[in-house]
Amino acid sequence: MTRLLVLLLLLPALAFADLPPPPSIAAKAWLLYDFTSAQPLASSNQHERVEPASLTKLMTAYLAFAALKQKTLSLDQVVPVSERAAKAPGSRMFIERQKPVRVEELLHGMITQSGNDACIALAEAVAGSEQAFAQLMNREAQRLGMKETNFVNATGLPDPKHYSTAYDLGLLAVALIRDFPEYYPLYSLHEYRYNNIAQPNRNRLLWLDPNVDGMKTGYTENAGFCLIASARRGARRLVSVVLGANSDSGRAQESLKLLNYGFQFYDAVKLYGKGQALSTLEVWKGTEGRLKAGFQSDLYVSVPRGAGEQLKADLVSTQPLVAPISVGQKVGTVKVTLQNKLLGEYPVVALENVAVAGFFGRSWDSLRLWFK
Repeated sequence: MTRLLVLLLLLPALAFADLPPPPSIAAKAWLLYDFTSAQPLASSNQHERVEPASLTKLMTAYLAFAALKQKTLSLDQVVPVSERAAKAPGSRMFIERQKPVRVEELLHGMITQSGNDACIALAEAVAGSEQAFAQLMNREAQRLGMKETNFVNATGLPDPKHYSTAYDLGLLAVALIRDFPEYYPLYSLHEYRYNNIAQPNRNRLLWLDPNVDGMKTGYTENAGFCLIASARRGARRLVSVVLGANSDSGRAQESLKLLNYGFQFYDAVKLYGKGQALSTLEVWKGTEGRLKAGFQSDLYVSVPRGAGEQLKADLVSTQPLVAPISVGQKVGTVKVTLQNKLLGEYPVVALENVAVAGFFGRSWDSLRLWFK
């Protein structure tokens, strides 16, 4: 492998040791995540198994949004209400068996009103049954990297085999915002009325902080009061996960403390832009001898405010690179460090195609590789 030093940022210095510790959070487990850089900033018990309660509905929503994107569901589609859905225990939007309901209404009922009846109706519309839907939930969880999660229902009603972690729930929240930005504004609605019953959004932060624009609350006796919140200030977005707080107001206040801490004491530094060539790499047996390498999207890294001067990024290229090579193919890795501490490893991809050379070109490079 070939190591190339590709970046040293020059920003005002702040020693890592000068970073204030996170605030004391009264909760069983919590996590603060920088959506902009896709980095966790601070956490406590982030891998401890917990009951996710209604935070489960983020996965129910994720699969419903995916079905809408794949056009296997439509917002105007009328869904028949099963007896199982109509009689769902816990929080409800009050759908009725004799009154079919549209998918768009169910989404509002699930997200704003946290209706268990809405979740079951959506699960049945997507997969035929809640049991089959739970299998889809687990398959999607694995794809998203939620390795410490298992779902058995679409609602979050208690079950010993239904569990997750703060880390996994953070991954899910970030994935939902990233993959379905067109539906994320549903999480900012303060109230929804269905069947002549108006219910407020249980996320108190929508009233307390104008920067907060979602996401989801949860509560059971065992889980305690839970809240995943997301806030945006300028170009930056942070996501907080607070599990097992002592009260409704407590989960809001603890979440606000985390979000304020992240915005005040961290910066998200843009290292490279989408499509920006950070290096040209040698190619063997191709019609071109070199190719441009970079990133398919903007690359941000979160650091303590003012500590960007100490950021270093090293490119480790895959060698030998042998044609054919296609745009988007991984050709290396950038390792980003701060004060010799690894912050992250990011895949570097080809920004251009390189076709296979002719017979003589391939033969010549084969000979050169043999001696190399």
